[in-house]
Amino acid sequence: MGPASQYARGDRSDIGSISRLQGAQQTMSTAAAAIDLSVIKTRQQAAWAAGDYSVIGTTLQIVGEMLAEAADVRPDEDVLDVAAGNGNASLAAARRGARVTSTDYVPALLERANERAYAERLAINFRTADAEALAFRAASFDVVMSTFGVMFTPDQARAARELARVCKPGGRIALANWTPESFVGQLFKTIGKHVPPPAGVQSPALWGTVARLQELFGGDAQNIESTTRQFNFRYRSARDFLEVFRAWYGPVHKAFAALGDKAGALEQDILVLCERFDRGGKRGLVIPSDYLEVVITRR
Repeated sequence: MGPASQYARGDRSDIGSISRLQGAQQTMSTAAAAIDLSVIKTRQQAAWAAGDYSVIGTTLQIVGEMLAEAADVRPDEDVLDVAAGNGNASLAAARRGARVTSTDYVPALLERANERAYAERLAINFRTADAEALAFRAASFDVVMSTFGVMFTPDQARAARELARVCKPGGRIALANWTPESFVGQLFKTIGKHVPPPAGVQSPALWGTVARLQELFGGDAQNIESTTRQFNFRYRSARDFLEVFRAWYGPVHKAFAALGDKAGALEQDILVLCERFDRGGKRGLVIPSDYLEVVITRR
């Protein structure tokens, strides 16, 4: 997924840089202490409910399959998929014989996931749930998973604590997170130039760095293993990508709606970004985007 992130590969040579970035963000968070994160979360929820993420999400199924393999999901294990979206990791775990609970705070996304599970005759328990306040007892699950989901929570530390809390000692927390320098990371950065994100909220892409994951999970982890992988977005053209994401991908859909008659500049910037990352030549658009595949063994 685009230029590789040295943080995602576990290269610690520039941890000082990310520490300075996080220090600045923490200062911003202190200054914005009065911000009501519940309001931000409500806006995010509305964004993800806009369009139909499943149109995009189903193309990412291979990420869920690979994450289930990396987590070594076994039959009869209890698996929780957090911020499951349209259920890619949920389906992957259920295909491996696990008892799966699939959660998201957007009911419409879970409906799409349920449709997929029904079509494949997979038994999955779907529940509406907030990643920052999971309604499960401590140490309830052998495996806790999230593919490109929990990374978007506004209160990162709280979400990480919840993942660790519901995971059994010796269990695994398995994550797939876009990296900062990936195509998707740069797409959100591009959107942010036109529709600035809320002050005091840390970048979701920090979840795609080894340093940040160590901060979030180090105290609860026996071990943190990470591998940089790539997902290839495949579309007919940059224009085709733009039209699909503008119609169906909630954050992009909402950004264009917010800009109104000023949306042309964002449109042009996304087309330029697509062309910069494209490796497809003349046979359609192929955009590799880096993500960090992470397996955390719970202490």
